[in-house]
Amino acid sequence: MILFLTNNDITKPLIKWLKSKEKVLVITKKITKNDIKKLKPELIISYNYKYIISKDLLQLLPNKFINLHISYLPYNRGAHPNIWSHIENTLSGVTIHLIDHGIDTGDILLQRRVVISDDETLNSSYKKLHFHIQMLFKKNWFKIKRGKIKPRKQRGKGTIHYKKDLKKVEHLLTEGFYTKIYKLKGKL
Repeated sequence: MILFLTNNDITKPLIKWLKSKEKVLVITKKITKNDIKKLKPELIISYNYKYIISKDLLQLLPNKFINLHISYLPYNRGAHPNIWSHIENTLSGVTIHLIDHGIDTGDILLQRRVVISDDETLNSSYKKLHFHIQMLFKKNWFKIKRGKIKPRKQRGKGTIHYKKDLKKVEHLLTEGFYTKIYKLKGKL
């Protein structure tokens, strides 16, 4: 069984696809040791999940926690990666990585750069990134499941942002999530 941790409806198409291939249990609450011990999953996938997974949980299933993150790691770890990639003018992309004790610091399994045009909006780029991470996951699912992808260390220092950091740049989002990318490029 696969445990799928999420708190966002944008993950529903991937969940539906995965359920056609595997037995999947979706969890939206904070996962506990008891959940893992009781359910005995073969793999745990975190995708747009708002909770940090503690070190003691990770130790129960080493290298079996995988995260789908819409940034080109090591850039834009943490919250709102799509917004920060434009404001800080870092690479846009998607990463599937192992979860470790840090925030989006685990070894990379798969990664793809995604070109976002300056005329797109935060909303359209967000949807585009999710489309690409879901396609990358689907294309490689059986390799991921069987552990056939050799993890590689993240290179470089990168960046990290927390939910509270968004307040510092909210004034730049003049049309909310429909703000054009060119209005954000390199504004920090």
